[in-house]
Amino acid sequence: MQETVTVTANGYAVAAFVGYLLVVIGIGVYATRFSSAGVSEFFVGGRRMHRFVVAVSAVVSGRSAWLLLGVTGMAYMRGAGAIWAVTGYTVVELFLFLSYGPRLRRFSERHDCVTLPDFFDARFGGSPVLRLALITVILVFMVGYVAAQFVGGGKAFAGSFGLNHTTGLLVTAGIVLVYTVLGGFLAVSLTDMVQGLVMIFALVLLPVIAVLHAGGLDPVLSQLRAFDPTFVDPTAIAAGAGIGFIGIGLGSPGNPHIVVRFMAIDDPAQLRFAAAVGTVWNVVMGVGAVMIGLAGRISFPTPDMLPGSDTETLYPMLAQQHLHPVLFGVVVASIFAAIMSTADSQLLVAASALVRDLYEKILHRGETLPQARLVLLSRVSVVVLVAAALGFGIIANQVVFWLVLFAWAGLGAALGPTSLLAIYWRGTTSAGVLAGMVTGTATVVIWYYTPALKATLYELIPAFAAALFATVIVSRFTRPPDDTTAMFDAMRASHGSDRPPVGGHRPPTAAPD
Repeated sequence: MQETVTVTANGYAVAAFVGYLLVVIGIGVYATRFSSAGVSEFFVGGRRMHRFVVAVSAVVSGRSAWLLLGVTGMAYMRGAGAIWAVTGYTVVELFLFLSYGPRLRRFSERHDCVTLPDFFDARFGGSPVLRLALITVILVFMVGYVAAQFVGGGKAFAGSFGLNHTTGLLVTAGIVLVYTVLGGFLAVSLTDMVQGLVMIFALVLLPVIAVLHAGGLDPVLSQLRAFDPTFVDPTAIAAGAGIGFIGIGLGSPGNPHIVVRFMAIDDPAQLRFAAAVGTVWNVVMGVGAVMIGLAGRISFPTPDMLPGSDTETLYPMLAQQHLHPVLFGVVVASIFAAIMSTADSQLLVAASALVRDLYEKILHRGETLPQARLVLLSRVSVVVLVAAALGFGIIANQVVFWLVLFAWAGLGAALGPTSLLAIYWRGTTSAGVLAGMVTGTATVVIWYYTPALKATLYELIPAFAAALFATVIVSRFTRPPDDTTAMFDAMRASHGSDRPPVGGHRPPTAAPD
């Protein structure tokens, strides 16, 4: 058996990591005043976010520990075919930036939509049953999703500093809790931007240095071909696995923590710029993660050389082997950046479901509630949700990659087909959306827990198709809202452009005055 590599903490690495943490907490403190103004500011930044902030935060909030720990580990085991796992969401999110996002942003401003359930409520005439169903789906899958991020934090601490997994889980949750409670959406988006910069730096730096240490790209590829001739061939993958990997992208339009970014940008026309930035970010991060997996196979030829034989510890182990302790601290920071950039966004979505959608729009429908009370309840909700996710994360025994994919599939199947049809098909009805949500959720759960089905295809793909079919069929037999034309008019750009007139005023972008 190969000798297992162990983890040792280093003062320089710890200092670099602590410096990163102080930056993100400082952003939370800075954003506190703005986020306290009301629920719109707390949950969508008052729709005043800068295009670059939106681009980077939309991308990194969707990647999470799944990219840095899961995809790197999968590439280590499966080779270059892992690239298909990042191809699907890159293409789908480009479409969201260019078409879906601008339509949603215009509609949400004209109908004062702060959350995705707000959008469905305004689009289909205010059905409490539909909003309650949306709340349920969001809370169930978001708590599991956040728990997966905390589990990733525990793995990162164990793989980077040799600390106890539970301790790492608690520290991760505590840091996310502090700046999310304080700064709301502005803090989350600004920290996501900073964290996106850290992630892309580490994902470019580490594979380059690892390949150079191994003698260059040609020697690395030669060694990998000697190990397995198909290992460096991205097309050498089974059809079912390839379709499943590409199908991961179907989850993007159904994950509210990504979609809400489009609602928050200051000018929907700026989403074209955001599309370019976001796509470049997705491509570079995805390729970097796969290259880390390939380079890791040279440094650690067998999984039993990694702590606990866990391939999801490859990223920090490779960094410790090849980088100066300060740069290793930056790599550790990039892992937490991925984790926290997703967990904070998901916590805000779940909290908005409780406060905006349940408390304000269902329990106190038609009433005017003090904004200060709603913001306070939002902060309390974040605390409660962190506690719930922590409890789930402590008892979870699944690897990060598959736990995230299950939550991603549940949200993607329930909300993806229904939101796309709501935005692009006039015939969509409230009953159709409800049928699609129920069908998508049920299919994900049944498929996931039926081994014979799960072995054939990733559950998101059949669930997405089933939800799409159910929404269309039920909508055909029910009546769409009478004001559908007005709804679609609200999604179009005025006078062919969203830009303000020459000499006109644009609101502040990334931060309050």
